[in-house]
Amino acid sequence: MIEAGDTAEASFTVGPGDTARGLSISPEDEFPEVFATSRMVALMELAAARVMRKVLKPGELSVGVSVDVRHTAATPVGCTVRAIATYVGPQGGQHLFRIEAFDDAGPIGDASHARAVISTERLLKGAEKRRKRT
Repeated sequence: MIEAGDTAEASFTVGPGDTARGLSISPEDEFPEVFATSRMVALMELAAARVMRKVLKPGELSVGVSVDVRHTAATPVGCTVRAIATYVGPQGGQHLFRIEAFDDAGPIGDASHARAVISTERLLKGAEKRRKRT
């Protein structure tokens, strides 16, 4: 059982592949070498997923449903980033979170996030149906 106020966190050191520049997929994409917003969102989701672990049954996992995020400060390569997810409570079939992200110098972002519990098998079958058939 999880209760409002339960928390979990996730952290790592920013490397070149975690930067906006590192996520470029084409030579004409030009982005700075600072922590990418998409990697911050992934870190935030991981922290929230860790809160959810204690309510999952075998064969289940939690998946992100929505994220409303603000990225408020740039973080260079080599700094440690961490996200702390706080469980707000259930709403319908979803679980709501407030998440804060930090680097070595202080806050870098925050988010509201919703997750849902789903059967791993159902998720994978649904994904397979989306494969383009030739």
